[in-house]
Amino acid sequence: MKRVTGIGGIFFNAVDPVALRAWYQRHLGIDVQEWGGTAFTWADAAGKATKGTTAWSIGAADGDSFAPGKATFMVNYRVDDLAALLQALRDEGCDVLEKMDDSAYGKFGWVMDPEGNKVELWQPPAGQ
Repeated sequence: MKRVTGIGGIFFNAVDPVALRAWYQRHLGIDVQEWGGTAFTWADAAGKATKGTTAWSIGAADGDSFAPGKATFMVNYRVDDLAALLQALRDEGCDVLEKMDDSAYGKFGWVMDPEGNKVELWQPPAGQ
């Protein structure tokens, strides 16, 4: 079974997310959307668009989306078979969170790493 196949997104919190988003937009040219982030379209070496995106987003520091972790960031990793991977992680003694989400964006599950960071695992919808 394949485990992680790539990075689906990088999410981090800020004390002043609006100001930090503006800084990234102004100084690094990131096209920050109203939802607080952007989706980078993948490209090959020649710059030709290929299928897939990587999300990047800044949220509010007082949010709880990274709980029970205490870190100000969370990495989202793409996986092929979320249910099988979560079961394998449980069998290996990892701290897998019970909650799982299934939406139009795909399936999501979470595991805590040994340092208490919440790790998001994402199985994209079929065909993506």
